[in-house]
Amino acid sequence: MKYTLNLLLILACMQLSAQTDGDRCKSVNEIALMEQLAHQRLDGQGVDGTNGTLASNNFDVKYYRCDWEVNPAVRFIKGSVTIYFVMTAGSANIQLDLMNPLVVDSVKQRNVLLAKSHVSNVLTVNFPGTINTGTLDSITVYYQGVPPNTGFGSFVLSSHAGVASMWSLSEPYGARDWWPCKNGLDDKADSLDIIVTCPAAYRGAGNGLLQYDNLIAAGTKRQAYWKHRYPIASYLIAFAVTNFSVFNNNVQLGAINMPVQTYCYPESQVSFQNGTQNVLDALKQFHDLFGDYPFIKEKYGHVQFGWGGGMEHQTASYIVSIDEGLIVHELAHQWFGDKVTCGSWADIWLNEGFASHLTNIYMEKKYPASIINNRKSEINQITSSAGGSVWVEDTASVGRIFDGRLSYTKGSHLVYMLRWKLGDSIFFKGMRNYLVDPKLSYGYALTDDLRRHLEAVSGQSLTEFFNDWFKGQGYPSYNVQWSQMGSSYVKIKMSQVTSHASVSFFEMPVALKFKNATQEKTIVVDNKTNGETFIRNIGFVADTVLIDPEYWLITKNNTSAKVPDANNGQNSVLVYPNPIGPRFNIYLSGVNAPTADIILYNSLGQRVYTRNVTLVNGSEFLEIPSAHLSSGIYTLRVLAGKDLKYVKKLLK
Repeated sequence: MKYTLNLLLILACMQLSAQTDGDRCKSVNEIALMEQLAHQRLDGQGVDGTNGTLASNNFDVKYYRCDWEVNPAVRFIKGSVTIYFVMTAGSANIQLDLMNPLVVDSVKQRNVLLAKSHVSNVLTVNFPGTINTGTLDSITVYYQGVPPNTGFGSFVLSSHAGVASMWSLSEPYGARDWWPCKNGLDDKADSLDIIVTCPAAYRGAGNGLLQYDNLIAAGTKRQAYWKHRYPIASYLIAFAVTNFSVFNNNVQLGAINMPVQTYCYPESQVSFQNGTQNVLDALKQFHDLFGDYPFIKEKYGHVQFGWGGGMEHQTASYIVSIDEGLIVHELAHQWFGDKVTCGSWADIWLNEGFASHLTNIYMEKKYPASIINNRKSEINQITSSAGGSVWVEDTASVGRIFDGRLSYTKGSHLVYMLRWKLGDSIFFKGMRNYLVDPKLSYGYALTDDLRRHLEAVSGQSLTEFFNDWFKGQGYPSYNVQWSQMGSSYVKIKMSQVTSHASVSFFEMPVALKFKNATQEKTIVVDNKTNGETFIRNIGFVADTVLIDPEYWLITKNNTSAKVPDANNGQNSVLVYPNPIGPRFNIYLSGVNAPTADIILYNSLGQRVYTRNVTLVNGSEFLEIPSAHLSSGIYTLRVLAGKDLKYVKKLLK
């Protein structure tokens, strides 16, 4: 979800649209900033700090039938909501979320009036007797009124080209502002019908598939009926009304030719038609990468609205413009946010971090020349402050939930690091498993559910990773000290300082690119302790090392230095291990000779290994194969010029 409140960010969005294709990739994470600044609402509105619901948990919603009548020029809603539910605990009442400024005229059960009370934004419905556990029942709430404006506004009136427009936007806690529901992240309705009646000059858009859009009341009104038969969270249920132009496309997803439907302002129709191919391409890409588009039996579509960004309403993303990065982000939410929804606002990165990362995936495929700059930009935003976790520690603060630097950008780069650590093949397999898990699919998930799936496919424990990078704050700054060891090997010492005290050390594989004027090689060291040393064969004499050259890791202020080796004494010979195994190492340093002879004898005095090596600045590092040698005692001799005659007993 992304949108903005102020002119500055609207102008920024316009600037994004004016950029070249390559430059646009660099601006993906700027879209998140729009949403962050737009969510400054509902603080202090009495939310419960987790799910924003006061509804009772003694019933499970199965179906909503929403019948609304509105005029986009008037801030008012009138209608009814029918709720089918199954009791999960026997009770004589249930509670729904509904803000008190809305007036409940009546509540009926099978056309019989029920007693009710509406206090402190909770609608209590009393039944004539106890409804037993497991019983399927229904009620209809008839209500009307002026939805409250809680700062941002979940029920919005505006205009375009002098024409009135109206839309809803309920994330995170705003559904209760304008309709009776369960407002939390714990109960999706299995299906939904929406009926929108408005003056004849307008059209009503909703979730799912349009069943009819007819003139009624002697042509003075228009009524649209939308049918949706997938599970849906209350904050993703939405409608919009204005003088929409409507056009249709189709996209081939495997064997399914699926409709893609656009409701846009008449003055925007040409730009929307010109930009729709991008979303068709992204639909194919994500469908192939993450599995079937989640609502493939119905449709995907766009509904234009007036904020400077977008909102991923299920099957119909609301967007201000057809900007490429924006439409791809909202589409990505259909998998991450709509099909599998975060089960707590503390885990919002499962929605926003993944949608931001999928936007990067799309952009990197289409604009490969911008990959490095985009990743650098993302890291620069994350590390602009020393602290901050992806985990949302204060879900009563809507601004913290939708913090662009943490929930979006750091969440996105957390996905980069998982891909780097696990490899793309394992990572994407784990993600596909996560999306089809029967316990999560079309339901809710927490970060531990994601971790469990990635651990299952990788065979790795990711507890430390998520403790450091999800719950922990900050980032590491690496210091790499390295020495050349002869003609091909380097000795590397990895150290780090962390930017925040919540993490003492970040365990992570780190890529190091060694290079000289004509050669380069990238190696990976799995850095698990501070001051850890590694010896690696790079195949040449290097003069420079680059740390994390492709910017997979969240890190900043890295330094490196080529230093003299600590073992570089006069005529130094280091042999290890002893006893030897399948191989052993010899390191010569400080030798005053151009070459050295390496000879290994068995206990009978027979030569079993002979090698003459050329020394580079009096130094060379060798790995000697010894798996073929039988057990016993061996004698190693190293001869170099007239000054070095080294003899050592080795045991295997």
